[in-house]
Amino acid sequence: MAIEVRGPRRVARYVLLVIVAAIVLFPIYAAVIASLKPGDEVFTHPLLPVNATFDTIRDAWETGDLGRYLVNSLIVSLAITAGQVITSLLAAYAFAFLRFPLRNTLFLVFLATLLVPAETTILVNRETVESWGWIDSYQALIVPFLATAFGTFLIRQVFLTLPNDLREAAALDGLGHLAFLREVAAPLARPTIAAFGLFSFLAAWNQYLWPLVVTNDQDFRTVQIGLKSLANANLDQINLVMAGTVIAAVPIFVLLLVFQRQLVRGLTAGAVKG
Repeated sequence: MAIEVRGPRRVARYVLLVIVAAIVLFPIYAAVIASLKPGDEVFTHPLLPVNATFDTIRDAWETGDLGRYLVNSLIVSLAITAGQVITSLLAAYAFAFLRFPLRNTLFLVFLATLLVPAETTILVNRETVESWGWIDSYQALIVPFLATAFGTFLIRQVFLTLPNDLREAAALDGLGHLAFLREVAAPLARPTIAAFGLFSFLAAWNQYLWPLVVTNDQDFRTVQIGLKSLANANLDQINLVMAGTVIAAVPIFVLLLVFQRQLVRGLTAGAVKG
C-alpha cells in the first residue's frame, strides 16, 4: 500500500519540478532565441529559432567592444574571489579555533556589517578611493571587496563541526595554526569553500554601481557597464542587446555547470553541527 501511495507522490513531485524549471528557464530561452535572430525578425515567431544566425552575436561583440569588458570583469572577479576566500579562511579559523578576549562579541560586530547596505557607504568609499588616486584603476575595483563577513560566517560554521581532537592531535604532531589550516581544516571544508568562491565570483561579476562610480575610462569598466552602454546605444535593436546579455552570461553558466555539485554540498555542509 505504501508503494502505491509513493508512486503518485513521486509523479506529482516531478511534475512540480518540471513546471518550476520551465518557469525559470523560459526567460533564458527567450533571450537566447532573440539573440540568434536578425533585427527585423525578432518579433516574428519570437519563440522559434527561425532564420537563426550567429551574426547577431558577432555584431554585439564588435559593436559593444565586449572583449575588453569581459577581460576586465574576469580580472576583477578572480582577484576579488581569491582575496575573499583567503581572508575568510583566516578569519573563520581565528573565530573557530583560537581563544582570545571578546571573541564572540567581536564576531557579532563582524556579522553586523552584513546589515549595513552597500549603498550607504558607497559615497564615503568613493571619496576614500579618490583621495588615494585610485580612480580608473583595478585597485579601486578590487581592494574594497577583498574581505567579507559572509564568507567568514559560512566557513566558520563548517570549522565548528570539526572535532577538537583533530586540532589537539595536529598540535601533538607539531602542526602550527597555518599548517593545520592548510593541511586539515581547509581540505575538510573544501565543498563550502568552493561554494563560497562561486558566490563571490558571481557577486563580483554582476557588480554595476561600484564600477560605475569609480571608473570613467572605458579601459577599466566591466561587462555590466558595457551591456548598459550597448543597450543605450541600440535601443531599437533588441536582438543585439540580448546577444550581449547572452555573451556576458556564458562564463556564469559554465561556472554553475562545472561547480554545481560543490555548490549543493557547500550549502548543506555545516548545516548540522555534530
